[in-house]
Amino acid sequence: MPRPSFPTSIFDFQRQFSTEDACLRFLIQSRWPDGFRCPRCDHTQFYWKSQRQLLQCKACGYQASVTAGTVMHRSKVPLTMWFHAAYLVSTITPGISAMQLQRQLGSVTYKTAFMMLHKLRAGMVREGRDKLSGAVQVDETYVGGKKEGPPGRGALGKALVAGAAEVRNDKVVRIRLKVIPNASALSLTGFVKDNIESGSTIITDDWSGYSGIAKAGYKHRVDASALVNVHRVFSNLKSWLRGTHHSAVRAQHLQAYLNEYTFRFNRRKTPMAAFQTALGLGSQRLGPTYEGLASVAKGTGKWTHPNPSGRGNTKAGAKRKTAKNTRKSSPSLIEDVLDWLMGKG
Repeated sequence: MPRPSFPTSIFDFQRQFSTEDACLRFLIQSRWPDGFRCPRCDHTQFYWKSQRQLLQCKACGYQASVTAGTVMHRSKVPLTMWFHAAYLVSTITPGISAMQLQRQLGSVTYKTAFMMLHKLRAGMVREGRDKLSGAVQVDETYVGGKKEGPPGRGALGKALVAGAAEVRNDKVVRIRLKVIPNASALSLTGFVKDNIESGSTIITDDWSGYSGIAKAGYKHRVDASALVNVHRVFSNLKSWLRGTHHSAVRAQHLQAYLNEYTFRFNRRKTPMAAFQTALGLGSQRLGPTYEGLASVAKGTGKWTHPNPSGRGNTKAGAKRKTAKNTRKSSPSLIEDVLDWLMGKG
């Protein structure tokens, strides 16, 4: 049985993932494409526990959940809804708001839709991802509504966002976006080090905060007129926040939205990879609880949105309530994929 294919249209998606078993089959093939191996003892033989959707190792008894380590783990929301949400997030260019997702899914509350989207956003940041390289334009911009106060880099009531755009043949290949506390040399040089390979050519304006880039091991070129590409990224970002989210993004959650924008931009030509990454397959990122998200707004620090350097706190979170898995699956419907998995081992 080959690796799972990705639907080319919404109609194909609805046919391919119309049932819980179809989604479960996809998860099994995606998580163990080369055959099951026990995480504890590396044994390849297992028993299938259909009621709890677990693969139990025949050697040591370790039980591996199909959804463990993904944003869907311990969720009461059906897999079909998770797949639908991930498909919308990874394929629709403007993205989707929590209100729109609630309308699409139909039978969930706004709170659930909001929670699902933030879990998917948490899965979008891959640990140890490749840094930008080559010619990279770097600048910063303020994000937020109009408020009286001094203009420029001292704007009040707004969040400062640093951006980097890797440019090849005058086209943006990949981007990075991050909320930074200020436009000091410490913040800007730190952003460059976290996201750009040493030795790359960094193009900036003449702001003094970029004065230490050359000493940090980069080729520094000052040319404000050459920052067209990164400025276009900023412009499109703000249009997206105003259009899709109606500028209703809290500063405390802004990094999560920057992660989503970066994710969809960088994977705009690879929807299959985007879909699997959003679900958390291979990332071991569970995402926040609703209480954890509330703590971000309150500033209590129980959850931190993953940042572009992939060092967000994914373990610190509110205590998760354990609940009985209510999904039911017929062993006969996924028997073929389990036979294939056993054969791979």
